[in-house]
Amino acid sequence: MKQITILLMTFLLTGVIEAQNYKNVKNMLAINQFGKAKEEYDKASTNEKFFSKPEGYIAKASIFAGLSMAEENKGKPEGDQLAKEGDQAFQKYKEMDASMELLSDQVYGNAPINLYSNFYTSGYYDYTSKKWEAGFNKLKKAVEYSDLLIGRNILNTKLDTNVLILAAITSQQSGHNDDAYIYYGRLADEKIGGEGFEDVYRFMVNQSFQKKDMAAFDKYKAMGKELYPNSEYFDFDKVDFAIGLTDNLGDKIKELESVLATNPNNYRANEVLGRLIYDTLNPRDEEKDPVPSNFDELEKKMITAFNKASQIDPKNEMPYLMLGYHYYNQAVKVADERSEFAKTIGAKPTADDVKKRGELDQKYADAMETARAPYEKVVELYQAHTEELKPLEKQQYKRAVSDLATIASVKKRLAKAAADKKKYEDEEKKWNDLWESLH
Repeated sequence: MKQITILLMTFLLTGVIEAQNYKNVKNMLAINQFGKAKEEYDKASTNEKFFSKPEGYIAKASIFAGLSMAEENKGKPEGDQLAKEGDQAFQKYKEMDASMELLSDQVYGNAPINLYSNFYTSGYYDYTSKKWEAGFNKLKKAVEYSDLLIGRNILNTKLDTNVLILAAITSQQSGHNDDAYIYYGRLADEKIGGEGFEDVYRFMVNQSFQKKDMAAFDKYKAMGKELYPNSEYFDFDKVDFAIGLTDNLGDKIKELESVLATNPNNYRANEVLGRLIYDTLNPRDEEKDPVPSNFDELEKKMITAFNKASQIDPKNEMPYLMLGYHYYNQAVKVADERSEFAKTIGAKPTADDVKKRGELDQKYADAMETARAPYEKVVELYQAHTEELKPLEKQQYKRAVSDLATIASVKKRLAKAAADKKKYEDEEKKWNDLWESLH
């Protein structure tokens, strides 16, 4: 019985000592004597039971947070280290006391306030010095404490705009775009506007597109346009972003195909995809920009894109015109091949020479024939115009007619039957007469 009584008294005494230790620390904290509070903590914390209760960690957090904001430490590496240790203690406190009941005590309630102030102030110094990574690591902590203080009605605001914009900028500049997307998004979702905030919506539009979140893309683009109606940036559509955010041809094609995957009837996406590939397959200087090895694959994509565009807008001559240009250009290449071969034939062509020349003639005729149908559609559409053609339209119209005359001339020359020669002769005259009338 005596042993039980002694053991009970030992427990009670230990509890009294622990309570006194907390009280000694707390008394110093109450009068902002953080140095003396640290001395009391150093003595008490040698006993591991000091941290058996959440109060041990909130006491440590309060001491280190207060010291981090002391004039001799603020803005210095020593202050940053104190804030880091204070934050670690506060995280342990939250693990042990999810309700954070002790924060209702004003003495301990200052811990998150001082930690917020330190991370915000030190992060701002890094921001002004363009130490983006260091600033981001501090300011994301400042955001966490800001949210906690707002949630407990200690900060009387719905959104801490200042800390969020700094966290967003430093995270973006340090390459943490997913974090920046969250911070900028919180600002955008509250429709924060005014001078200096347009980049918030630009970033959200850009990143939403890259994340393939087209609903968010449309949402933030509409917000940006509403808040900044004079900005041309928010007039750009998905096609502009698809080709503007990448430099590589393959990536541009992939982005455009991604747009078309969600909206296959997007005329502009189809036309731009076709034009992009057209320029690659028909370079102005093949020595400078050689035709890619996957010509056939790209040509198929181009033809599909232009055909789809013509289905979406049957009255638009552009897809037909581009197809006509492409097919005609390929026919010209065959003509060049024929000319080079002709130089190798001697005065007396061999049977193989005659056969090869005939094959090239047929290849040339077939290539020319592929251009005829789209060019004829171009003529039909231009003739249907009720308004006077613009200079560029007239130039394109004349090019189509001129090429049609050349096609007829080639077919006439290669025709074997008299009736066919007459047919293509009449056709050639028709196109030449039309061309003359367009001057």
